[in-house]
Amino acid sequence: MALEHPRPADSAPVPASPDGSGTAAFGAAGATGGEGKAVPFRYEADPDVPGWMLWQLGDSSRFNAFLGPIHVRVEDGIARVRMTPTRAHSNLRDQIHGGALLGFIDCALFAAARGFDLLQAGGGVTLDLATQFIGGGAIDRPVEARIELLRETGRLLFLRGLIVQDDVSTIASFTATLRKSTPPAIA
Repeated sequence: MALEHPRPADSAPVPASPDGSGTAAFGAAGATGGEGKAVPFRYEADPDVPGWMLWQLGDSSRFNAFLGPIHVRVEDGIARVRMTPTRAHSNLRDQIHGGALLGFIDCALFAAARGFDLLQAGGGVTLDLATQFIGGGAIDRPVEARIELLRETGRLLFLRGLIVQDDVSTIASFTATLRKSTPPAIA
């Protein structure tokens, strides 16, 4: 059951894109926004995965790129954030490594916040993240974070979620607090 997440009176929705086009390209080495400026993130419909938004860091030398493409879909107040693990994400038991899951959870929190239209990509910091590992995850199929917004204040987001996979009901559960940062000035 999803909890409602009303916006505080001082919180305005984040626009889908600076130019109003509906595609939010928030930078990348190699990706450019209006006037040829580099943008660090992309958040746009993925034609290869219908119904899902691609949330991707454009600079492949950063940590997020290690996770591969991240896809987001919001349904009934729950952000579904998905990645497909590879052997590079595995432990010695050929399951998803706990460290890879923690990195995915941290990135999924921001992808979910973007999906909820609460943050633009990169617009905050993780204040705390508590995780309970419950079961193992396979590296041969997608893993999904199902994230719920518990509350939004002027500067904070309180979230909780589960990591699931097709045949494993719960791999991990987590709670987190994100602090929104002040958006950079657009020149």
